[in-house]
Amino acid sequence: MPAKKNKTIFKCSSCSHEETKWLGRCPSCGSWNSFEEEQVTVKKKTTSAEKKKSAEAINLTEVDTLADYRFTSGITELDRVLGGGIMKGGAVLLGGEPGIGKSTLMLQLLSSSPVAKCLYISGEESPTQIRMRADRLKLKLNKIFLLHDAELEHIERVLNKNKPQLVIVDSVQTLFSQEVGLVPGTTSQIKYSCMELINWAKLQGTAIFFIGHVTKDGSLAGPKVIEHMVDTVINFEQAASGIRIIRASKNRFGSVDELGVFTMGGKGLLPVADPATFFIGQRREPIPSGSVISAVFEGSRTFMVEIQALTIPAKSGYSRVYSDRIDSARVSRISAVLEKHFGLSLSANDIYINVAGGMRLSEVGIELALAMAIYTSITGKKLSNNIVLVGELSLAGELRTVQHLDKRIKTAREMGFTVMVGPDIGTKSKVIHKNHDGLTFVPCRTIEDAVLALTQ
Repeated sequence: MPAKKNKTIFKCSSCSHEETKWLGRCPSCGSWNSFEEEQVTVKKKTTSAEKKKSAEAINLTEVDTLADYRFTSGITELDRVLGGGIMKGGAVLLGGEPGIGKSTLMLQLLSSSPVAKCLYISGEESPTQIRMRADRLKLKLNKIFLLHDAELEHIERVLNKNKPQLVIVDSVQTLFSQEVGLVPGTTSQIKYSCMELINWAKLQGTAIFFIGHVTKDGSLAGPKVIEHMVDTVINFEQAASGIRIIRASKNRFGSVDELGVFTMGGKGLLPVADPATFFIGQRREPIPSGSVISAVFEGSRTFMVEIQALTIPAKSGYSRVYSDRIDSARVSRISAVLEKHFGLSLSANDIYINVAGGMRLSEVGIELALAMAIYTSITGKKLSNNIVLVGELSLAGELRTVQHLDKRIKTAREMGFTVMVGPDIGTKSKVIHKNHDGLTFVPCRTIEDAVLALTQ
């Protein structure tokens, strides 16, 4: 067999476009000075006869299915986000800001999972650092094996020898293979190393978790193709001091709507068992103008959240929207609806929007609450702390129905709220418009009806 040869290519770090020579500007994405030199191993081409010999198609009925294809992680909030537990042979990519608790969560996962043998592969922290963290968290260590190495060939040898049932790779940016070169973190290194490890895990039925870095804008660093390779992509967010939220942006084995809530303390990340009122804090009577409570449905649970708005005259001659927890385009649209229907001079004001507890909100059911927060902020009116608002707001000022309204009503009633203002969904609905065992539902067709019901 002829020896493998290495050749030099230049790859764009932004879009992975390849060229045989260095260029100042990428012809694919237009980025300047983005080409990086890489060494690529040229392997012997497989002949047609070899391909026919190695590739065989089988009938789908002949494929074996795994018995007990899921197992629990031992962490309730993580199981919820993963879709009910860890999938055997599944690959998960976990990303988050530096120091947010990714490594801590993965160590807790290894300790709490029911599998007999786990492997923690670290290319960043030393074994001493990892042991010190595990001791501080008071974790069970007897089933956790540690490998401090980042070279793919060494990792594969240890995997084949130990046959672990659960593997953590910390982090994916440190992996490298001599087949691709000796510089870790390049696009080719990450793609090749991840694909090899994912293929091994699927053949062995081993669950594997990759820890990934993030860029300055919060997106996962590295080639986008890694997110396509894995089965699940989880984002780790810091909502407020000591509060961590995980949510899936991709999940082949479950929903991407579920939310996991943790508190960070001396014993690591602790799941919040009942986060329904976790983001509204202490309720005052009346709550300040510009503050409104809304019922948000995420996955299978309802959260009560406090949306806050502040409007002040614009200082720079044109108005701006400051909102990092709710999309600023949505805030601008709701402001335009209020200005159209009530004649408010919002275009001359700077608008600040915040969500208590730091939770990011994206569902349409918060739009009525957002509108009332802005309205009460500029008018100075105050609402009772026993009122919850739910509903989608159209450009014409109409209130549209939202999903799982009955579950939102149930949670609001259990939390002690007495009034819910929402869309008029008609008399044929299963939701009764009047009294719900102590909670009165007030149906409204337009934003004008809602303002009249809340301020009369």
